[in-house]
Amino acid sequence: MSIRDQLGKDLDALGTATGGLQTVSAEVLDVTEDGRVNLLMQGAELYGVACTDAYRNRKAGDIVAVRRGAVPVVLWRLGDDPAETEQADVERLAVQAARDVQVVRAATYGTGAPAGSGWQAASAVHVRKVDGRLEVYFQVGSVADPSPPAPAVPSPRPVTISPTSSGTWRGGRPDDYASAPTQGDWTGRGNRRGGWFYGTSIQAACAGKTVASMKVAFTRKTGSGVNAKRPVRLYLHGHASPPSGQLNLGDGPEALLRLSVGAKGTATLPRSWAAALASGAARGLAIYATGSTDYMSVTGGKITITFS
Repeated sequence: MSIRDQLGKDLDALGTATGGLQTVSAEVLDVTEDGRVNLLMQGAELYGVACTDAYRNRKAGDIVAVRRGAVPVVLWRLGDDPAETEQADVERLAVQAARDVQVVRAATYGTGAPAGSGWQAASAVHVRKVDGRLEVYFQVGSVADPSPPAPAVPSPRPVTISPTSSGTWRGGRPDDYASAPTQGDWTGRGNRRGGWFYGTSIQAACAGKTVASMKVAFTRKTGSGVNAKRPVRLYLHGHASPPSGQLNLGDGPEALLRLSVGAKGTATLPRSWAAALASGAARGLAIYATGSTDYMSVTGGKITITFS
């Protein structure tokens, strides 16, 4: 039965039995990769709760209204009107889109001079490309109408780097039994460490640019460790590709984010880590923990780099 059908069935039953819709408030602990949420509701944790389309821009920490029943469903977010935040997001996207478009009102030609007023004869045309976008400068003999100011050179566009490979190591060698990078030890057979590898692509993307920030996105796999939030214990490493022996760890650990089962999240890397990755002093990211407390498997590893 679909969520829509179940919702209709439960609403009908509630209307008959109790005289109306029964809802409670809850806090969103995490958002999962498939758009569901993990909740703290009436002192208990619920995982993988579906949401209606009315609940948009989902994020951890939201207070939401939940329809109780055999299949709980998040109905909407509680709180302030999000109009101001949405307007800021729309304006930011509009500015970025405008920067990516070359705007010319009209382009015509002929064997004679153009008709109409305001035209200026150009004795030379200069062009250059900045961050993949064309700039045109017309050199004129005299200025009849002041030129509009040239816009500031925009920052280079953000770049997202996907790992070329990933894996898990245990006992100083690759662990083929782990389907995704894993930290900790669940069975008592030894602590695992996972890694993501990017070759030289991070250093190449940053060459000649000033890095403002680096963010990495992860998703915690279901069926790995306890369901509650646990820290992802991050390290740097210096391997361009998966080693045949031990995955050696660099700077760390940094517990930059905590994820419950199935949840996705994004962490901002420390500035010193971003500098090391940009220069090639470090090549990738790793996770490592001891024992079962923080045991988990993690997928993802895409790094988004912004420049100034």
